[in-house]
Amino acid sequence: MRALWKGAITFGLVNVPIKLYAATEDHDVGLHQVHDADGGRIRYERRCEVCGKVVEYAHIDKAYADGKTTVVLTEDDLKSLPEERSKEIEVVEFVPSEQIDPIMFDRSYFLEPEKPAGKAYALLRRALEETDRTAVVQFSLRQKTRLGALRSRGKVLMLQSLLWDDEVREADFSILKEDVGVSPQELKMASSLIDNMAADFTPDKFSDEYQDQLRQLIAAKLEKGDAVDTAATFGEEGEEQADRGEVVDLMEALRRSVEQNRAARKAAETKPSAKKAAAKKAPAKKSAAKKAPARKASAKKATTAKSAKKAS
Repeated sequence: MRALWKGAITFGLVNVPIKLYAATEDHDVGLHQVHDADGGRIRYERRCEVCGKVVEYAHIDKAYADGKTTVVLTEDDLKSLPEERSKEIEVVEFVPSEQIDPIMFDRSYFLEPEKPAGKAYALLRRALEETDRTAVVQFSLRQKTRLGALRSRGKVLMLQSLLWDDEVREADFSILKEDVGVSPQELKMASSLIDNMAADFTPDKFSDEYQDQLRQLIAAKLEKGDAVDTAATFGEEGEEQADRGEVVDLMEALRRSVEQNRAARKAAETKPSAKKAAAKKAPAKKSAAKKAPARKASAKKATTAKSAKKAS
C-alpha cells in the first residue's frame, strides 16, 4: 500500500506520528464509453471557453463564481490557508462509540505508526478498545477541513472521515406523519420471521454478482474471438489524430480487424455435415448470436484493452 498522507495524532501533550492509507479499494470492472457505429472511444476534453484550447491539469486553477464575478484561486492561494498546512489529527473529545450514527461515516483509512511512536500508538489503541470509546478528531486532507472518528479495529487504529451535521438530510416524507396501526399479532409474526432469519454477519459469504457475471461475459467474448487489436483500432498509445484523414485509416483498420476475426471464427466453427444438421435444430443459439453483434462487441472490447494499456 502507498501512504496518502503523513502527519500526527495529537491529544493532550501526546504526539503520535503516523502514515495514512486508504482502507478500501474498488474492484469494479472498468468500462468506457464508445461510439456504437465504429467502437471509437468517447473522451471528455477540458476545453477553455475563452481561447478554445484543450487545457492540461497543470494549468487548471479553481474559481468561485457568484453569478456576476469570478474569483480565481491558485494552488498557492489554497496552500496558504492555515488549515491546509496542518498535518495534525487533533483529538477533540472521546465519546461512547454507539453515539456516532453510521449515516455520518464517509471514507475509511488505516493509520500506521512511525517506528519511534509504536508504544504511544499501541497505548491509544488499547485505551480506546478497553473504554469502548471513539475519538472525535479534526484534520485537513486534500484541501478540506474534515471531522473524523478515530477508533480501534483489531490491531490497527482506523480513521473514518465523518459528514458534517448539516450534510445529513432529514427524512421528510408525508407518509411518516400518518398514524399507521400495527396489531400485536402482526408485530409478533414479524419478530418471529426476524428470529428465523437471524445470523452472524460474515461479509466474505457475499459477493458482487453483477461484476462476477460481467467478468464471465467478457471472458466468453474473448474466447469466441469477439475482440480487435487495440493498436490497430485506435493507433499507438499517445498518438493523436492530426486531421480527419486519419479517421478513414482508423475505420479501415477496424473493418479489417473485424473481418479477420469473423473469418477465424467461421473456420473454427466448420464441422461435419451431421453436426451442421444438428446445429440447425437449435435455433436458440442462432438467435442468441444475433443479440451480440460481433462488430459492436469487438469495438467495445478494444476500448477496454486500450484503457488497461494506458493505465500501465
